[in-house]
Amino acid sequence: MHHSRRKLYEDTSTYLGVYCRKLGLTPNFLTGVSFVCAIISGVLFWQSKLLWGVLFILLTSLTDMLDGATARAGNMGTIFGGILDHVSDRYGEFFILTGIAVSGIVHPLWPIFALFGMLIASYTRAAAESIGNLPTCAVGIMGRLEKFIFIMLGVVLEHYFPGYNLLTYAMILVGVTSVITSVQRLAFASKELKDRQ
Repeated sequence: MHHSRRKLYEDTSTYLGVYCRKLGLTPNFLTGVSFVCAIISGVLFWQSKLLWGVLFILLTSLTDMLDGATARAGNMGTIFGGILDHVSDRYGEFFILTGIAVSGIVHPLWPIFALFGMLIASYTRAAAESIGNLPTCAVGIMGRLEKFIFIMLGVVLEHYFPGYNLLTYAMILVGVTSVITSVQRLAFASKELKDRQ
């Protein structure tokens, strides 16, 4: 997600975080719920229950959004909470895409390619922000939310229009745009570090 869109997204979602705080929900609890929903989604895809799998991707994305929103709304953000959130997200992507890979609906190469792209884009950002000590490297044409939208769209289209390889195309699109995002983040980090010097 581009940093300008991310700011709008964070400002808007913080209002929902206020309600989560009123319900007594903590950011780490919501991170755990998101992680469990991702596992369930992967299992459902493995069993070829596509629409149920999509439902749990939606729940994964919703609770993932709410954990950060709740942290911001209650000023509850911690360094460990941020690490837990990022690691949980990567595990969640693994379970979801592995479920699709072993479902037999698409050739397993394409979900593996999509997973690689998503992981390398996330790793590039993490490396730029930790090793390069950049405040943020959340740039690029495709963020995690957008990738999940394409995955869900591909699954739904595959369910209603089987035989057209629409989920395969969605996997390829996610993989390619993720690799492009990684390159964009490398270029951004290079420019920022040069400007700093």
